[in-house]
Amino acid sequence: MAKTSFPLFALLCLLLAAPVSAPAWAQTAGAPTATASPTLTPEQAKAALETLQNDAKRKEMIDTLQAIAQATPAEPDKKPVIPLTANSLGAQLLVTIADQLGDISNEVQIAVKSVTRFPALVHWLRNTANNPETYRLLFDIAWKLVVVFGGALAAEWLTVWLLRRPQAALEARIPFVARAPAAIVAGIDPPSSIADVTEAPGLTERRRSLARVWQSLLRLPYVIGRLLLELLPIVVFTGAVSLLLGTQIGDAGVTRLAILAIVNAYVVARLSICAMRALFGPLALFRVKEETAAYLEIWTRRIVGVGASGVAIANVALMMGLYRSAHFALIKLTMLVVHLLVVVIILQCRKPVADALRGPIGATGFLNTLRNRFASLWHVFGMVIVMAAWGIWALSIRNGYALLLQYIVSTVVVVLIVRLASIMALSLIDRGFRIRPDVLKRFPGLETRANRYLPLLRKVVAAIIAMIGVIALLEVWGVNAVVWFYGGQVGGRVVSAVVTIAIAAIVAAAAWEGSNALMERQLAGLTRDGHFARAARLRTFQPMLRTSLLGVIIAVIALTVLSEIGVNVAPLLAGAGILGVAIGFGSQKLVQDVITGLFLLLESTVQVGDTVAVSGLSGVVENLSIRTIRLRAGDGSVHIIPFSAVTTITNSSRGAGNASVSVSVGYEEDTDRVGNILKEIAIDMRKEDAYRPLMRGDLELWGVDKVDGAMVTLVGQIRCTDSGRWGVQREFNRRMKMRLQDEGITVASAIKQTVVMQLPPPATDDGRDDNGRNNDELNVGGAAETKQEKRRA
Repeated sequence: MAKTSFPLFALLCLLLAAPVSAPAWAQTAGAPTATASPTLTPEQAKAALETLQNDAKRKEMIDTLQAIAQATPAEPDKKPVIPLTANSLGAQLLVTIADQLGDISNEVQIAVKSVTRFPALVHWLRNTANNPETYRLLFDIAWKLVVVFGGALAAEWLTVWLLRRPQAALEARIPFVARAPAAIVAGIDPPSSIADVTEAPGLTERRRSLARVWQSLLRLPYVIGRLLLELLPIVVFTGAVSLLLGTQIGDAGVTRLAILAIVNAYVVARLSICAMRALFGPLALFRVKEETAAYLEIWTRRIVGVGASGVAIANVALMMGLYRSAHFALIKLTMLVVHLLVVVIILQCRKPVADALRGPIGATGFLNTLRNRFASLWHVFGMVIVMAAWGIWALSIRNGYALLLQYIVSTVVVVLIVRLASIMALSLIDRGFRIRPDVLKRFPGLETRANRYLPLLRKVVAAIIAMIGVIALLEVWGVNAVVWFYGGQVGGRVVSAVVTIAIAAIVAAAAWEGSNALMERQLAGLTRDGHFARAARLRTFQPMLRTSLLGVIIAVIALTVLSEIGVNVAPLLAGAGILGVAIGFGSQKLVQDVITGLFLLLESTVQVGDTVAVSGLSGVVENLSIRTIRLRAGDGSVHIIPFSAVTTITNSSRGAGNASVSVSVGYEEDTDRVGNILKEIAIDMRKEDAYRPLMRGDLELWGVDKVDGAMVTLVGQIRCTDSGRWGVQREFNRRMKMRLQDEGITVASAIKQTVVMQLPPPATDDGRDDNGRNNDELNVGGAAETKQEKRRA
């Protein structure tokens, strides 16, 4: 059936496509009718009619079309994406950021294209390189420029050589008052014009300033004279150029204009250098050190040389047929290099200018703080202003410099307002976190908890004020940022999400601190009421409870954040459940540790501070985690034992501890007397303040435990607390040894040996004893008995 339906289906597709395609074919062929449409054979028409008239075949074809329509093509190599809900905050934020970045990139691309027209420059260079007329023109400009410049420079240098003596004589006539440092001049009697303001004793700053102004006025005529002498060679150079161009060398045309452009650039550079020398120098209008004057002159030569040369080359290229757009691009590139050189100067002078702008050392106040902050950041503002000035000029922004000035002033005002608001808000926060003495007395740990959150709160408030300041700056700079926070916009949704997350964080912090405060308060109450066992039990459970609570809080906050940004948390929860089951199967030992430790803690088998023996290891319990117990041995080593390895626990800290007493005395000593002495020692110890809390009773003398031919052993015990057992036992043994020694009672040694020998009776004359044994039998059967007994005292 499938084989028969396929050609019918293809035929039907052809019939459906024919009416739509016929006009296009007819239009392409230029025929007035649809005669150019594909023809349908009679056989195909009959097959189509049969299919349409037969209900079974028609239903089969309809099912085939529906199956094809419902089929979705596979998407190869589809990368997994973050499951963000449609129209969620995260999706809207990503779309908004992408749109903004796209708009910014388009604007930057347009601005760069408007500034850099280098393709036109490259095209002109290629055409010029292949034009023989261009080489002829360049050669003509070159040799005439050499002739004109050579003659004019020779005239200029000759004039400079002739003016050396007049310049030296002029500098020599400058009076000492105009040359000397201002501090020295300020100490001399000032002229009568300023006598009324310098009568105050001492070298004040005002007097020094007046002295500098007076020196500048005295140097002004000499500065003008020296400037005129320096300008005279430039005038001679210009005159020589005019004379040479007035000959046949300077015929009207591109060559003359090119030479004039280069000459104008040279003259502008020389005039700029002369003006700089007249303004700044040891004998200039504004006195600076020789090093500073040399630095300024070097950078003036660099900046003027680059700018004048670039403009001259661009003008000459324009005269030789360079496109106007490429000419503007070349000039803008030259000015960009000039502004970058200014930026280099700002970076090199950053430290000395900052030192000059800073306030006096140790001075306080808002103005001095502002001065110090501006001194640290002045180079940033300088570089931004320099590059912004070039951008305004290069992009031909209308009223650009006025807008730049407006932006600068508005930015300063906004920054000052934000700073004042931040200072006031932080001061209010500090004042609000001050706790009254009566409250602090009722809640001793409240101040510690409050100070824990104070730095974070200060940072959050400062960040909020800074964000408001950024929005205000965007509004000042012409960006309509307030619209972002209208209903349904991304800004409003971000603020709503941040508020929700903040509320969740505040509730979580309150729950965390409330639970900790409740546990500590309960612990302090149990300790104060003397329920030490319950207090130790709660202290053991406290780390586990805090860890569990912290995990729950982190999970809730994380899910809240993900839900607010639009991430579907249901798959995450399902995945976490599956992962938990897999981890449970893979970590059965860990689960066993946790469950065993939980039951041990619930049954109060062991607590922190107990002296226990676990798995053959003994020590003091330092910590009980959710799966391990940590012991501190007597030698300082630490034993960490998992709860699954714990089978038997021997706890020596369950309220009672008995100090054992055992002493071995000589066989001949009076045991009743020794017992009375031991009881007296225990009674004396109970009378002392150091041992009274540790001993719960007197010596319980059990009596004589062992008797042999060498010693007698007396045993007993003293009931003590669990913590005072070993101290009482050691002190009792020390006093017992001294008391027995004073009483003359012999303490049996640890090892004692007794030898008993039996000698044979004397023999008769026939060599036999009384029993009839001869000497050989006596020697062989002589008895010698040795008895050795060892015991520990």
